[in-house]
Amino acid sequence: MEQYSAAEKIYELFSEKALALGIPEPVLVIAAYAIPCLVVINLIQGAAGMLTYAERKISADIQNRIGANRVGPFGLIQFLADGVKLFLKEDIIPDAADRKLFKLAPYIVLSSTVLAAIVVPFGGSFIVADLNIGLIFIIVVSSLLVVGFLMSGWASNNKWALLGGIRSAAQIISYEIPTALSLLCIVLITGTFSLQETVMSQGLWPWQWFIFHNPFSFVAFFIFFVSALAEMNRTPFDFPEAESELVSGYNVEYSGMRFSIFFIAEYGSIFIISGLAAAVFLGGGNIGLDPYESPLHMQLLMVGVFFAKTVPLCLVIIWVRWSMPRLRIDQMLTMCWKYFIPIAFACLVATAIWLLVFNGNGIFWRMPAP
Repeated sequence: MEQYSAAEKIYELFSEKALALGIPEPVLVIAAYAIPCLVVINLIQGAAGMLTYAERKISADIQNRIGANRVGPFGLIQFLADGVKLFLKEDIIPDAADRKLFKLAPYIVLSSTVLAAIVVPFGGSFIVADLNIGLIFIIVVSSLLVVGFLMSGWASNNKWALLGGIRSAAQIISYEIPTALSLLCIVLITGTFSLQETVMSQGLWPWQWFIFHNPFSFVAFFIFFVSALAEMNRTPFDFPEAESELVSGYNVEYSGMRFSIFFIAEYGSIFIISGLAAAVFLGGGNIGLDPYESPLHMQLLMVGVFFAKTVPLCLVIIWVRWSMPRLRIDQMLTMCWKYFIPIAFACLVATAIWLLVFNGNGIFWRMPAP
């Protein structure tokens, strides 16, 4: 399949008209690349805002409270009010902080989430860039979180922030290994790193999804999901920002919009990780039609199918936070190195053996005829 880029498609659609109107080609090229980037950034911000609202309402229900109910109907635009409040607050930088690194750290954390969204197929042709190394690209850019958290902890010149940054580095680097190994199980089945091709290799019905391809891909899904929770610093793995130990951890010295950027990145990561899990293991937006050649209304249906799978995973992540206590940090690292990594590696080897023995076929899934 030809590699797809939203910027190239935009350029093809509008190049003749734009050049006829006298718009310089460099301006057109910049616009073609800027439009998808702006769409992705706004999507991340919108998803993060709605997930903060969902977090408040779900936590309120679990704790027998009402939750947000004042700003807008049912409190729906409470996150907009919070954004305005944080935007108007003073941006305070400690005197002893490294000012350049302190300012830069939140944007590095956010860039990790935004870059990962570039290769996630949202259904149909709604994907910014279908890279042939899409899964590797996501694994690589997720490592930027370590740089941002360590930078914020070090630059704050605060011992609690530094401890949070060090914990984050140990945690994210550790859990990147089982996350990557579980994704490689699906790469073995599909023979490609492209997320769009991975989605197209599946089908509409659950027995056509890769989570049910074989017993080992089923286990790999749960290894991936739990490891992703640890990479996002979500409870029960929220050690880098443990309030009872580190007084908010790596972001303790931040205020105003820079403080909010950390949370936009966190809740945006929830959406991206859930979308990645839906695309790789649960069939994404595939309904059995070509994502590029289908009419627009069918492509919008694919987007709806994608969100129908992604949103429940987001809600599960929020539910877990308000239902489970935090582990000890030694328990967290023990679970990764003694259990998750060996199990994920065993799943990878067992999947390879399964494909060899059964000629690429799954339990319900059959290899397409050449």
